[in-house]
Amino acid sequence: MNDADIRLARRIATSATPLSGTAEDYDELLDSVGDARLVLIGEATHGTHEFYRERAQITKRLILEKGFVAIAAEADWPDAYRVNRFVHGQSEADDEAIDSLGDFRRFPQWMWRNADVLDFVGWLRSHNDTMPTRAASFYGLDLYSLRASMQAVLAFLHRVDPRAAERARGRYACFEDSSLDPHVYGFATNLGLTPACEDAAVAQLVELQRLRQRKVARDGYVDEDEAFGAEQDARVVVNAERYYREMFGGRTDSWNLREMHMVDTLDAIVAHLGRQGAAKLVVWAHNSHVGDARATQMHAQGQITVGQLVRERHPGQSVSIGLMTSLGTVSAASEWEEPVERKTILPPRTGSYEELFSEVGFARFFLDPRRFHGLKDALAVERLERAIGVIYKPETERVSHYFDARLPDQFDMVVHFDQTRAVEPIERNAEWRPEELPETYPSSL
Repeated sequence: MNDADIRLARRIATSATPLSGTAEDYDELLDSVGDARLVLIGEATHGTHEFYRERAQITKRLILEKGFVAIAAEADWPDAYRVNRFVHGQSEADDEAIDSLGDFRRFPQWMWRNADVLDFVGWLRSHNDTMPTRAASFYGLDLYSLRASMQAVLAFLHRVDPRAAERARGRYACFEDSSLDPHVYGFATNLGLTPACEDAAVAQLVELQRLRQRKVARDGYVDEDEAFGAEQDARVVVNAERYYREMFGGRTDSWNLREMHMVDTLDAIVAHLGRQGAAKLVVWAHNSHVGDARATQMHAQGQITVGQLVRERHPGQSVSIGLMTSLGTVSAASEWEEPVERKTILPPRTGSYEELFSEVGFARFFLDPRRFHGLKDALAVERLERAIGVIYKPETERVSHYFDARLPDQFDMVVHFDQTRAVEPIERNAEWRPEELPETYPSSL
């Protein structure tokens, strides 16, 4: 590290707030949140215990002290909606928090089926039971659940309108030629081996929207949240169909479609929960989503992010918080669909924000550079920043896991942990060995 960076690290040390694990740790953070209605909390990896735990702690305080009413997570809609039913006491099938995580079966399971998420879901249920007038919801933002969302739409319609369910079954039959794999569907449609199902998916969404409007106009919905959930599942089918076709047309197109879907879903949740007043939501997603793409090399590649779109759509009403680490272990796979492993994170690269923050001298700290004259500009010199998704490949780390960024423009605030440990999956396998630190596809975020 050069002399200028050492001086900057010392300057950060005089501005940052050390975190000690007390109840008052995030007083300053909540003060910085102010009246924001959307708080985006990131994570530099999908497999770090401290990120899950501290994100939950911040969220609890936002719910209890600032009236936030929902978490919108980087998770598939139907899987998260099962959790939502449980935390509201509406699930007849799930008696315990661990049961409500049962639909998170697709890779990467550990991203949501882990000890920290389990603890938070249990807390959320207890909170809603004891404070029903201030109950909080849990929704998913993602679009990978093509098959599960179709099944959810059919199940809903079977309950409320069996004839409409038959029409929906006929439309969704278009997908059957591609077996059960949406990747096969995308590949086959691009080669012209099977017709695209876009029109059928859109037609089903439109009918579901009209059905909801008719029933509300006629006699109201007994459970409007269930109707909203089904409509969102139909929207997932529309956008997932497009996503899997776009996958074979280029990474940027499919990435941007996914970001747009997540923000459209976020806005739909805000509108749904805000029928009786402005709704405040917390977003849980990777740093690469909650940060503003315009402050990273992603912008030059034509990519957008949730953080950018939220700032553009809701000016002055959001804050984004990046969670970062320098050293330790992480739960991640070596390749897509491979088992989760406990991997050692390599030391930060020279010239990275992680190296700079490690030099600050605090085991963990909170920093809002906007509060200190000149610090935001000093930190905004472009540096490397690390991102580990569900895959971690230390052998190609520079190419696979680092990108250029201007951190103070990417996030409003940062929470840094100098050393962290791997999040604990509920289902451990032979590759995830808590007693060992193994040595160590481009990142999947």
